[in-house]
Amino acid sequence: MDEESLQKSERRRGSCLDVFLVTSIIFLLVTVTAGAAGGVMVVMRLQSKLQPQSPSFQLDTSNTRSRDTPDLGYKMQNFVYVQAVSSELNNSTMQWAPVNLDAQTSVGSNFLFDAAQHSLMAKKTGIYFIYIDLNLTCTYKCNGGLLSVSVGDKLTCKVELPEKADSTPVTRKCWTVSELKGNVTEQRLLSQMTVPEKALKYWRLEQSGSGFGMFLVA
Repeated sequence: MDEESLQKSERRRGSCLDVFLVTSIIFLLVTVTAGAAGGVMVVMRLQSKLQPQSPSFQLDTSNTRSRDTPDLGYKMQNFVYVQAVSSELNNSTMQWAPVNLDAQTSVGSNFLFDAAQHSLMAKKTGIYFIYIDLNLTCTYKCNGGLLSVSVGDKLTCKVELPEKADSTPVTRKCWTVSELKGNVTEQRLLSQMTVPEKALKYWRLEQSGSGFGMFLVA
């Protein structure tokens, strides 16, 4: 066979191989990009579903909105939020209290709040979104250390407090999704605070922005 023909044949095979490799790379890039885009879309959907049910409780004081609307009725039945009533950091059961305003309470009818024991219990079996917010400030020259708040065996929220001498707040939001049995004493939720042996002197838990709540998901 002619040497020139062999060279042309090799060039054609080389060109075909190049085209194949380029096509394969492009296909791989498109596949990876599509997968990444799909992942982003899934995350955005999850965020959009959670954001309307943001872990905070806001009482509706608008005079223009009927207090008998289905949304408000659902909220008052299936949502609960209690706020911190003590600023001290020590090894103890955290003290909570409902937020009451204009004949509305932050404890929905689906929950039982024990003011003496500062505990919460669901009356209905279901899946619940459980969360805790902690808002702390340093009032002087503060020691650093790990503060921990456990909500029964469902949720533990840890805050690493730095050594500092300013009033810049330290905030922490923790949450979980868990099944609760309705009207079961063993599933009554208490919040236990734990501080290091070296006390967190001069640190203060701000009542505003520090709370514990949950709402029925399914």
